[in-house]
Amino acid sequence: MGFILTVTAGLLVWVVLWALGAKGFDAFMLAAAIILVGASLKILSGYLPGRRS
Repeated sequence: MGFILTVTAGLLVWVVLWALGAKGFDAFMLAAAIILVGASLKILSGYLPGRRS
């Protein structure tokens, strides 16, 4: 569920920045960075102590 919210927030940031006049590619790169961090945290959370996956 958290990853879906991260993707939604990243795409929302992309649309808002693009609407405010930022270049489309620059806004997309920021959204992609947010999504990449969210995916990395989702993958790495399985390796925390006390977690079984």
